[in-house]
Amino acid sequence: MFTGIIEDLGSIEKLEREGQNLHITVKSKLSSELKIDQSVAHNGVCLTVVELEDNSYKVTAIDETLKKTNLDQLKKGDLVNLERAMILGTRLDGHIVQGHVDQTATCVNKETQDGSWIFTFSYDASHNNVTIEKGSITINGVSLTVVNSKVNEFSVAIIPYTYEHTTFKSIEKDSIVNLEFDVIGKYVKRLMNL
Repeated sequence: MFTGIIEDLGSIEKLEREGQNLHITVKSKLSSELKIDQSVAHNGVCLTVVELEDNSYKVTAIDETLKKTNLDQLKKGDLVNLERAMILGTRLDGHIVQGHVDQTATCVNKETQDGSWIFTFSYDASHNNVTIEKGSITINGVSLTVVNSKVNEFSVAIIPYTYEHTTFKSIEKDSIVNLEFDVIGKYVKRLMNL
């Protein structure tokens, strides 16, 4: 479980294919605090640490993960949002995030608004995922509040701190992002369809 509060921006050091798997080596200040078998969210995707170096670590994304996320588009030098799993008994500053990406979305508009930014994303509604205004959404691992919700599109407002300390500063029109819809909303939607 995660909260959607980003701890660090990791830099992609190496990408290695092995069959349908992608081994990803990430340089991060968190590396010295990690251990083998630990879960870390990368742009919202929960991956297991499989190898450690002094200032970097390696995780593996399988084919299923690559098909549902934007990890297959990573290049050496790209930045990724990083979050370690939450610790029970501490504050939950974001919302409940599982690290299980539901689908990707495309940025269709990025608008500056007097010191903040409004990002609008479009997604395939045939997957039956929904957003609601003032509800939670996770974009590339960042816990956010929906400010405008439509059937296959929604917007979020990004404050300067979030813009500077996450990958939002590199998201432009046509960028592909990972979405994890609110887990409570997903269960309510499922129950209503029974």
